Formats: sequence, structure tokens, C-alpha cells
Amino acid sequence: MPTPHNPPASVRRALRKLGVDIKDARRRRRLPMAVVAERAFTSRSTLQRIEAGDTNVSIGIYAGVLHALGLLKGLSDIADISNDVVGQSLASADLPKHAHPRRSAGTSRDG
Repeated sequence: MPTPHNPPASVRRALRKLGVDIKDARRRRRLPMAVVAERAFTSRSTLQRIEAGDTNVSIGIYAGVLHALGLLKGLSDIADISNDVVGQSLASADLPKHAHPRRSAGTSRDG
């Protein structure tokens, strides 16, 4: 039995928007729910839950639906380093202030 999950409101809003966007994309392509569900290897009722932004549907099924609509590339770019301003800032802050060249095993300080 799955663990009860009550995500923050911001997560619920983001998934509702994703669901609406998926529904709009499906409609723009003039694809019936049954066709998209079949292509995504899921059921029509699960697709309805996705289009409603259900937080209990696995990310794998969301990804399958995005793939069925030709939109999977966007998912793979979400956490890409080029989009992660905070992560880039933290990584830059961890860089050493001064660079010291490494000495090889055969060299001495006296030179």
C-alpha cells in the first residue's frame, strides 16, 4: 500500500498546470484520450488523472504521456545544469579561492 502523500500547494499547482498543458497539447494534436493512453501504455482513466494534475500518478507515467505527445525533451531539460541557477551558484562558491599547481612525484621544492 502506498504511503499517503500530501505535497505542498506549489507542487499541486505545478502538476495541475502540467496536466492542463498536456490536455491542451493532446487537443491541439486532435488526439483522442484513448489513442494517447494506448501510446503511453496506460489507461484512459490514468490519462484523465494526469490531465487533472493528480499527484499520485507516477512520474514514469507522466513521462510516458509526454513521450506519446512528442514532448519528452522538455522533461529531460528540467533539472539540467544550465537551468539550475542556485546549483551553479553553490558550485561556484565551493571553488578554491587560489589555485595551486600540483607537484609531480619527481619534482622537489628546491628545483
